[in-house]
Amino acid sequence: MMKIGIFGGTFDPPHYGHLMVAQEVLESCQLDKIWFLPSHRPPHKTERSISTDEQRKDMVNLAIERNQDFEMSLVEFGRKGLSYTYDTVRYLTEMHPEHRFSFIIGADMINDLPNWHKIDELIKLISFVGVARPGFEFDISNPYHTEIRIVEAPQFEISSSFLRKRFREKGNTRYFIPDDVRNYIEEKGLYE
Repeated sequence: MMKIGIFGGTFDPPHYGHLMVAQEVLESCQLDKIWFLPSHRPPHKTERSISTDEQRKDMVNLAIERNQDFEMSLVEFGRKGLSYTYDTVRYLTEMHPEHRFSFIIGADMINDLPNWHKIDELIKLISFVGVARPGFEFDISNPYHTEIRIVEAPQFEISSSFLRKRFREKGNTRYFIPDDVRNYIEEKGLYE
């Protein structure tokens, strides 16, 4: 049985913050692999991705290709409509009953878990790993607080939206994003 961390996100673009969190969770939770799962259309994000699914897939692949502990799952691509974590997790657990999955979420999502689609069923299928940020306060009235393993990861305050703006303004992104991803973005003219 492999222990797999599922790291979902739009990854538009993937950056060093994503990679640092994934590596810290891998080590802290003694996981065998982290599966990066580019999302199709998460219900909590109202705007669509700026890059196509294919471009985001290419960028994630470039970002993780040098780490043998990181892989990518495209399970959400090809779906129509909103993409709920419950549907994805149910599919993964049915397709890979030999694995034990943990779903990685950011501090901003931890206290929102009670509002997730089919959370009572989801919590039976998968464990949660919450990545805490400085100053994060866990809401102990959250009925799922005992179900979440908290991991403190090194903080790298960077966001994909910041990077898209930086590319649009022709600013330097050298130390925020892997070189291969940066070169891909520049070659394709993304975020201009």
